Amino acid sequence: MCGIVGIVRNDSKPVDEVWLSRMSAAIRHRGPDDDGFYVNGGVGLGMRRLSIIDIEGGQQPIHNQDRTAWIVFNGEIYNYLELREKLEKLGHTFYTSSDTEVIVHAYDRYGADCPKHLRGMFAIAIWDERTQELFLARDRVGKKPLLYAQLNDQFIFGSEFAALLLHPGVSHDIEPKALDYYLSFMCVPAPLTAYRAIRKLEPGHTLRWRKGEINIERYWQPDFSHKLKISEKEAGERTLEVLRDAVRVRLMSEVPLGAFLSGGIDSSAVVAMMSEVSSEPVKTFSIGFEEQDFSELHHARRIAEHVGADHHEFIVRPNALEVLPLLVEHYGEPFADSSAIPTYYVARETRKHVTVALNGDGGDESFAGYERYAAMQLAQTYHRLPVMLRESVLEQAVGLIPTSEARRSRIRDAKRFLQAASLAKVDRYLRWVSVFDADAKRELYSPSFSRETADIHARELLEPWFVRANGAGIVDAALQADIMTYLPNDLLVKVDIATMAVSLEARSPFLDHHVIEFAASLPEKFKLRNLTTKYLLKRVLKQLLPAANLNRRKMGFGVPIGDWFRGELQPFLRETLLSEKAINRNLFSPSEVRRLVEQHTRSERDYAHQLWTLVMLELWFQRFID
Repeated sequence: MCGIVGIVRNDSKPVDEVWLSRMSAAIRHRGPDDDGFYVNGGVGLGMRRLSIIDIEGGQQPIHNQDRTAWIVFNGEIYNYLELREKLEKLGHTFYTSSDTEVIVHAYDRYGADCPKHLRGMFAIAIWDERTQELFLARDRVGKKPLLYAQLNDQFIFGSEFAALLLHPGVSHDIEPKALDYYLSFMCVPAPLTAYRAIRKLEPGHTLRWRKGEINIERYWQPDFSHKLKISEKEAGERTLEVLRDAVRVRLMSEVPLGAFLSGGIDSSAVVAMMSEVSSEPVKTFSIGFEEQDFSELHHARRIAEHVGADHHEFIVRPNALEVLPLLVEHYGEPFADSSAIPTYYVARETRKHVTVALNGDGGDESFAGYERYAAMQLAQTYHRLPVMLRESVLEQAVGLIPTSEARRSRIRDAKRFLQAASLAKVDRYLRWVSVFDADAKRELYSPSFSRETADIHARELLEPWFVRANGAGIVDAALQADIMTYLPNDLLVKVDIATMAVSLEARSPFLDHHVIEFAASLPEKFKLRNLTTKYLLKRVLKQLLPAANLNRRKMGFGVPIGDWFRGELQPFLRETLLSEKAINRNLFSPSEVRRLVEQHTRSERDYAHQLWTLVMLELWFQRFID
């Protein structure tokens, strides 16, 4: 695992090695073990290394046989030994035992198609001396980040904003469309960033740069159109088979290894499968809260005892927000998934014991674990029913809404959602996932910001995936949208930044593309049946996990921000959002922001997510724009 940076000039001038070195130093936390550089005229590549495989011989940059192609790489390739053997039979020779060298040889053999041959997580940069071309590639689902900026006289790239924003040629001017999307989704979706000058390479894409010209192509996306004709029994057996294989390949490491354990189905399944093949107790790490509505520690303990794990726990308290400046610094743009806080703390505690940790990320998006999938399916039939039957449907919908402080007004939320039942699939989905929907934005935005964003609509991000899923059921359409938007832009950004901030590598068996492709090929009835989420997965895991963990309501990795904003953090909330500096940005209506604050702190309404989204935006302004 590493961080990578690079500069390629359009003109004949040499790369400024001082700036290349500074860009690398800015992401030292991603790779504290080693650094390395390749500089040749107008080309410079740099890396920071966290040593996991071939500790002695895997230093980067690495070259091909005749030194005409040079690579820097962030990630892990789990099939590199098989791929190396195949390439050796084709005449390739190697001078290290690293997966990095296998990639550059795969590029020699397959060119821009080389990512299709890789199984793992990766952000790749290869300079080809023969064609004078820079080749970038990002893994299929976006586990590893890759940012770039095309300047007048040069092209620069890096793993984090910290590296690019250091460069004097990169403007900090704001991208209004990114802010509008952020206020819908709590994150800035690729390829946008909060800065006009910087873009993200999207997951499953390659980028080729030559003489100032950029060509971007997609090489992967899941296919939900071709369904297996398979019995439930065979589907269950194959589900366990692909998951066990995904866990097995991720146990490859030359450093201590463990797992995050929430007590939910996905992380519990990963830990159970690790225990099946481990000769020693699996090291597991959990985090919780003093507020019991949000704590899953007792569920995690049950799993740890069940598999005989070496278990570790940590409690997050309101003073945990002391870490906010650090997180704002690392994320580099507005990011409002509050579970970034416990993710950072569990990563920090885990890093004291191991260097690699497996997790359960991706299970919900492949096997339909979110209760919104069931609620959306229920809403689809709501308006087809006689009026006298709708009340019973409403009661079922209310039951699908997670029980917690953040969902106090369950009846109101259910009614509001079911009102969207007659909308198109994409609008129904958008209504469910938005923090600020279109109506809320009209109330929130200042006149000037309303004019600036008048032609921007959040549905534009989601619509392509619902169009591609045309003919698919509502569940498959939502799964595809989540895999292509929520997963890479929210969940995986959160985990990469939080773990890399403490030099910990996170591995996700459920995000193996073999697992995702298999799950996409399963009929909907195996994922969601009779409003039961993860129907098939729960059935097949009965042989591995306690019934109490399989049958409990899903909690998610939430944070009691709503409680904290009414208590210890109320002064922080007011100082952040109602300060003269925040008001003078002229983005939002001061009276509307004050209404959100007052109604929430008086417990009249629950605006925890909305307020947190505004707080993180203001903190980003203070750090990067002011």
